[in-house]
Amino acid sequence: MTDNEDLIWLTTTVAARLQDRIDHFHRDRVAGEWGNRHILHGRGPGPDSVRVHSNDYLALSGHPRIAAAMAEALTGRSRIASGAFLHGEHSQLRLEHALAEYLRAPGGVLCQSGWDANTGLLQSISDPATPVYIDYIAHMSLWHGARLAGSPIHPYRHNSPSHLREQIWRHGPGVIVADSIYSTNGSRCPLAALCEIAEDTGCLLVVDESHSLGIDGPAGSGMVVEQGLVERVHFRTASLSKAFAGRAGFVTAGSPEFVDYFKMESYPAVFSSTLLPHDIAGLATTLDVIRDSDQRRHRLREVSATIRTALRELGFDLEDSDSHIVPVLTGPDSHAIAIRDFLEERGVFGSPFCPPATSHHRTLIRLSLHAALTDIQVDRIIQACTDIRDTFGAVPHTLRQQVGPVPATTAP
Repeated sequence: MTDNEDLIWLTTTVAARLQDRIDHFHRDRVAGEWGNRHILHGRGPGPDSVRVHSNDYLALSGHPRIAAAMAEALTGRSRIASGAFLHGEHSQLRLEHALAEYLRAPGGVLCQSGWDANTGLLQSISDPATPVYIDYIAHMSLWHGARLAGSPIHPYRHNSPSHLREQIWRHGPGVIVADSIYSTNGSRCPLAALCEIAEDTGCLLVVDESHSLGIDGPAGSGMVVEQGLVERVHFRTASLSKAFAGRAGFVTAGSPEFVDYFKMESYPAVFSSTLLPHDIAGLATTLDVIRDSDQRRHRLREVSATIRTALRELGFDLEDSDSHIVPVLTGPDSHAIAIRDFLEERGVFGSPFCPPATSHHRTLIRLSLHAALTDIQVDRIIQACTDIRDTFGAVPHTLRQQVGPVPATTAP
């Protein structure tokens, strides 16, 4: 075989392997599990629909002050380059200082996204000699960051400080990684217990505050501030696409020296451009709005508590949700599609979460609650879930097989 023939053979083999993966996806998932439908592509919401499929928890999207600030910034010129080049007076640096002050941190760095913040942080603070201990349902970006660092990864059971201690005892000090509020089921991290473990074992602690920033704590400064743990949590990260309704990420720094280190050692920081002027202006104004949004935070807590209580009384397992994220567990993907359609027929639009965002046969419909929900809309959500209970049962299909038939009170 000639060199050219060898190259053709290798290229064809790689292309064939890729095509096999594509065929596998369409054959086994789209045609098989999903019945030639797409689990994420349901019907479109109408003007009267109840939309609980966005992370805009404080309902700030389209806020007139924010929109005006972004529109004004669009008329200026901008220098697009890596953020590593920024120095002196620059709007992105001013926003970094403002966010760090808001979070009561010595410093901080803006990134292009929450994904970049998490991957860049883990890649810059860990290495092949440093174990990373990560909650089983922590965000995928945290797992990916540990892989980029080449770190040994040791998962611990969800919200289980005792299992975390066992893992550290076996493998030695490293980096502990957790979400303050977990994105799939809305459960809250036992932050104080993790701080104690980090201190006892000589570990660093990283907390992703994406779903608590803007919502918890004084003026929405997050769970870490609310619980008085600022000095005990080494790093905090956040996506600013949730309550901030923007498009960026943020990493707190324990010292100003870390800021310069991160901007030169984190690949996403070095090889990504600065944020655009209108994004910076929008986020800076959003920060001001969020500081003054206690009424919105109060409404969000009120709405969330009402819906969680009602669904638990209906028999739904919300997996320790104690936040504005409410999971409706469905079991396999096919069951999730049926429940998605059922909800959408009643004008309620949530977000299906399936593998790889969940484990196999643990698909769910996430209800992302927000401050603009009216009492009538809250009642519609509860009624739609009542109809789910009466039609499908409150216990997911796979769990029914494990624990037996659904009781008559929760099944048709």
